[in-house]
Parts: sequence; structure tokens; C-alpha cells
Amino acid sequence: MKKILVAIDLARSSGNDICIKTAQAIAGTMDGALTLLHVIEPIPKYIVPSMPAGLLARKKLESEEAARQLAKQYGIPDVAIREGGGAATTILEYASEINADLIVLNSRDPGLAEYILGSVASRVVCHAHCSVYVVRHPNA
Repeated sequence: MKKILVAIDLARSSGNDICIKTAQAIAGTMDGALTLLHVIEPIPKYIVPSMPAGLLARKKLESEEAARQLAKQYGIPDVAIREGGGAATTILEYASEINADLIVLNSRDPGLAEYILGSVASRVVCHAHCSVYVVRHPNA
């Protein structure tokens, strides 16, 4: 495994550090390279007209800067920010695009929506064309 995609969620600050550290530990055992990915999920179209002008562009720039800072903090040279129709789909598409050998991502305790719709982690695990390592938090 040489290419490791680390999917993070900047909206949830908890868990990104342990996910990155786990991916670095895995990469260290096999001389792998990490790519950090954050997916910006779309805002429902009915909400967009009521949003202040420029808010979406500003949020995207803030996400890009936060991801780059996190990558710099951990010495990860490759960072990607993608906007997509859903986090799981975008993670899977990007993993295929870079020919990732492994996807590392967080999992959290499911809420009602996850029981009904399924979680991002479960969708990635079910549909990935490479190995997936799901990081559970100590308090999860």
C-alpha cells in the first residue's frame, strides 16, 4: 500500500488528529504517502437564496486554509478539497482518481439519520475498490 487517502471532516474537529496519526503509522510501516481530503457537502438549493452574498465562497476558502494548516502541521504534502453530491461518493471518486491503495477515515456514534440513511464510513466500506481502515474514537 503506497497511496493512502485520509478523509477528514473539518466541520467536526474531534477525530481528525487521531485519524491522521493512524494513517501516518500505517504509512510508516510501508513507506506510503498520504493525501488529505476534505469534502464540502452541497448546501440545499432552497437555503442558498437566503444566505449572505459570498458566504459559500468564503466558507470554501476557510476550509481550504484549515485543511492546508492541518496538512502542514502533520507534514502531509498533498491536500485536496472537493465539493460533491455527498461525502461518501466524493471520497470514493477521489480514491479512484488517485488510485489509492487504502482509505483511512473516522467513524462516529450513529444518530437517527445514520440508522436510516447509513453513515459515510459504512458507504465507503461497502463500495470502495481498495482497503478501508475505519478509525473509532476512544470515547465512541
